[in-house]
Amino acid sequence: MTVTLSPLHIDCDFDSGNILISDASDPSRTRLAIRPDTRSDHFQWFHFKVSGLTKGHDHHFILENAGQSSYNQAWKGYQAVASYDQQHWFRVPTEFDGKALSFSLKAAQPQVWFAYFEPYSRARHNQLIERARNLPGVDLLATGRSVEGRDIPLLRVGDGAAGKRKIWIIAQQHPGEHMAEWFMEGVIDRLQHNDPTVQALLQAADLYLIPNMNPDGAIAGHLRTNAAGQDLNRAWQNASTDRSPEVLFAQVQMRQYGVDMFLDVHGDEEIPHVFTAGCEGNPGFTPRLEALEQAFRDNLCKRTRDFQQVHGYPRSAPGQANLTLGANSVGQAYDCLSLTLEMPFKDHDDNPDKKTGWNGQRSKDLASAVLDVLGQMAGSLR
Repeated sequence: MTVTLSPLHIDCDFDSGNILISDASDPSRTRLAIRPDTRSDHFQWFHFKVSGLTKGHDHHFILENAGQSSYNQAWKGYQAVASYDQQHWFRVPTEFDGKALSFSLKAAQPQVWFAYFEPYSRARHNQLIERARNLPGVDLLATGRSVEGRDIPLLRVGDGAAGKRKIWIIAQQHPGEHMAEWFMEGVIDRLQHNDPTVQALLQAADLYLIPNMNPDGAIAGHLRTNAAGQDLNRAWQNASTDRSPEVLFAQVQMRQYGVDMFLDVHGDEEIPHVFTAGCEGNPGFTPRLEALEQAFRDNLCKRTRDFQQVHGYPRSAPGQANLTLGANSVGQAYDCLSLTLEMPFKDHDDNPDKKTGWNGQRSKDLASAVLDVLGQMAGSLR
């Protein structure tokens, strides 16, 4: 029996939504495209809702401009994520032919959301900040403003007592890297649990947390830039009030309070592993900092199967670091352990999960393991 499929309705008019409709006339085969970042040519992030699915039937979606995206080689081995309730996300069969990215779904419900990665909404961000502020010892230390005037909260966990180490963790400089704020939720979850390891860490150190550095870009469905078209992780040598107030805010607060360690949390489109990038190319890189980097990596490997040291970015030559990057800039300015932590958009090939790939929960679990490491290392940071 031939079934006539109902017309589909495609919508992205919501937080972090991004899609352009090329041709939705065939409900079984919808042609789409990813919208570039505002005032930038970058694009890769997508997030959209489909209504009118026919239950039990296959629906195919083609992102026709994927081959021209910012990281077009990243689509190899990638699987899109889908959810019927925006709570439980799963991977769907996906193919890349060098030009278009195609994925399919045998519909179990009449509507579904698709995304590049499990999204972290602004509403959830607001709830996270409120939950954190209600924890003992957590203060809203300052609030910055994005280009479009959205809040950028800086939380301090600890009492600011003299002599304590100052550990900074920031996330989502690149707005499409939603795993970064899932990581920050994992930090808050662990702090709320307040176990002996957390208590010992907070005896030695205060945590300075910026859970989302780029709210404008995240809400707009950008991959890489803020509302002014600026890549924030390339603005740490020339931050300005008009193009990168988000970075300027963080720098002003760092100068006021000091930095003994800096961790910048990101996601990587291409590499299917969790890894860190260090400051080996900085002019001020020393054997002391090299030993701290290695200790962090070794300790994290002991605490989670989701971290490894084989795969990652090529090492910078001595003195050849790109100091416009957050981790390099902070490490050089404060002579401190400073790392970029990268998580995959795909799966972690060393510890795969066919159903979810890398996802929000695994990002949160990684954060808990990182706090274990910080608890062990806090006393040795200086």
